[in-house]
Order: sequence, then C-alpha cells, then structure tokens
Amino acid sequence: MNNYFINQKQKQMKQNPMLKWIVTGVVAIVGLIVFTFINPFAWNDAGHRTVVEQMSGHQFVQYQPGIYYSGFFSKTTEWPNQISVSYQDSITDMEMKDGTIEIGRIKIRFGGDATTADVSGIVQYILPSDETEMISMHNAHRTPQSLVTKRLAPYTKECLQSSAQLMSSEMHYSGGRATMSQDYSEQLRGGVYLLKTNELMVFDSLEKENKRIYETKIQTDKNGNPVRKLSSIKEYGITVADASITDVDYETRVDNMLGKKIDASTKASIAKQELITAQQQGLTAKAQGEKTLIETEYKQKVEQTKLVVAAQTQVQVAELENKAAQLNAQKTKTEADAESYKNAKLVAAGLTPQERAQFDMDTKIGVAKAISGISLPSTYINGSNGGSTNNMLESILGVKLLETNTKK
Repeated sequence: MNNYFINQKQKQMKQNPMLKWIVTGVVAIVGLIVFTFINPFAWNDAGHRTVVEQMSGHQFVQYQPGIYYSGFFSKTTEWPNQISVSYQDSITDMEMKDGTIEIGRIKIRFGGDATTADVSGIVQYILPSDETEMISMHNAHRTPQSLVTKRLAPYTKECLQSSAQLMSSEMHYSGGRATMSQDYSEQLRGGVYLLKTNELMVFDSLEKENKRIYETKIQTDKNGNPVRKLSSIKEYGITVADASITDVDYETRVDNMLGKKIDASTKASIAKQELITAQQQGLTAKAQGEKTLIETEYKQKVEQTKLVVAAQTQVQVAELENKAAQLNAQKTKTEADAESYKNAKLVAAGLTPQERAQFDMDTKIGVAKAISGISLPSTYINGSNGGSTNNMLESILGVKLLETNTKK
C-alpha cells in the first residue's frame, strides 16, 4: 500500500517538475534550521573565552580561539578576557565597546575637609583564568553588563572613595595626587582598607580661626600591615591589570578656597622675591660704592706718589747742583792755590833775567788791561781842603786793580 502511494508521488513529480523543486527547497530549509540548533561545533573569537553549557548540564570554558566541539543542543556565552570599567563621561553607557563599559564619573568626598569632587579614570579588570572560578562567576552574573553593574563598578567606587578619605582636597591639590593614586591601586588589588577617624582642632591661617577637622588613618595589625575588607573580586579570581585617575574636578567652594590660597601664596612669593631683589640691589650698591672708594683712594695715592717723587727729584737735583757748585768752587780755589803756590816757588827759586823780564812784562800788561777796563766816575767831590787830587785818583785805581785781580 505504501509502495503504491510512493509510486504515485513519483509519477506526479515526474509529471510536474516544479513540485520537485519545491519539495527539495523545503527539505533544505528544514535541514538548515535543524542543523543550526543542533550543530555540535562552535567558534571562539581571539581575546575572548566562551562558557559552554551542554544538553546534559555539563559546563566548560573554551579559552583557545578557533573552532571547537561544543556538543548537540549546547548553549554558549562569550566573555571578553578583560573588561575595562571607565568612569570618564557624564553619561552611563552599559553597552560594551571594545571591551569597555562606561559607568559615568564617580563622586568622592575627601576625609580631611568633607569637600567633594568628580573623578575620572579607568580600571582594567582581567577575568579569571581558572575554569572553576570562571564558571562560578558566569553562573552568578551571566553577562558582562551584570558583572560590571553588580560587582566591578561598586568595587571601583568603594576603593576610590576610601582613598579620598585619607586626605583633604588641599592635600590632594598640593602634591597628594600620586599618594591617592597609589592607595587606590593597592586597594583595588588587595582589598579596601579598614579606616579609623580621629577628631582634631587646628588653626586656619587663612580664616584666622580654630576649626575642627577629622583625621582618617588606616587600621593596621600587630605587624604594621593594613587591615583590609575581603575583596569582592578575589572571590572569583578577578585581578586588576591597570588603574588610573585621569582627572579630579573639585567642587566650587574648594576652587574658591584654593584660589585664595594661591593668591596669598603668590603675594608672599612676590614679596619675598622683591625683598631678595632689594637686598641684592643693596649689596650691589655697597659693592659699587666700595669699588668707587677704592678707585678714588688709589688715584689719590697715585697723585701723592707723583708729588712725592717730583719733590724728591727736586731735592735731589738741588743737592746735586749744590754739590756741583761746591766742587766747582773747590776746584777754582784749588787751581788758584796751585797757581799762587807756583808763582811763589818761582819767585823763591829765583828767576833768570829773561824770565824776570817776561814776568814783569806780563804783569804790566795785565795791569794795563785791568786799568783799561776800569770805568771811573765822571765827577767826584774832593772833601779835603789841603789834600791832593792825585792821591784820590791813585786810591780809586788801587781799589779797581784789587777788584780786577780778585776776579781773576
């Protein structure tokens, strides 16, 4: 009977070729649909891992990229190897883009002065490499968005806020950025610190009054190690690859307070610089005055030295001239004495008649020359009544001859 219907169908298909193509297409589509749902093979992308749930309930994780056997009717969920939690935009965006989910900027409160700030940054979390931990995490959260919302984002905020509790906004601004970033990273990796707070009274130099502040410190054990809260990410073997704080935007009153401190600091710096400049100018003026005084004293000493040298030179010249005159006088006297001595010796020794005649002649000639050079007064008065004029003339001639011989 069945063969009869089959034969009849075959006869109909031979008679109607279109019916044959329709049946073939329907069978192909049904086969494709069935193969799609019961396909035992799957593909894992590079940079991801896939959690596989088989029809029997068995679960395993495919870490290696490429095609693998997942089993018939299995269910697969793909996870990135790393998830970056970004808090840099003002708007939250839970859609994963290039392994990153945006949770929006985080608001923190500084423990030192209770001021607030909006913080931007990013944390890169590495999902567990252990299969058991990965399956446990998968079963608890099912999707990356759920993991970020319920665990990674709250943990990031808690570590960041705990780090802000350890300082004031002024401390952060005045050089505490690196300290806060370090505390933040250490808490992300090891767990949130347990803190203790102490109340203190301090004097505010800007507002000139005492203020109550709260000092927050990390609790430590007997060995000095920080006491931590159990890490909520270590439970599943999640680790931190990197963490950074890119910006801290203080609230308005903090900006105003810091602006006042900056102005005061700037004025103090300017005043200090002006003082240093004035001191430097004073030292320069003093040095220049001392230099001028030294130059003046040196010039005066040079002039004094010149005058002393000139005076000493004049004295020495006078002394030399005096000595020369004395020597000349002594020479003249010596020559005269020698001539006189010579004449005396000649007279005493006796002269020959010729020599005597020559001597007398020379003497007369000398007397005559002397007389010829005498200028007598044109008039004279004879004061004696009985004296002779010849006697007066002889007296004058005698005096002139004596003067002439003396000059010689």
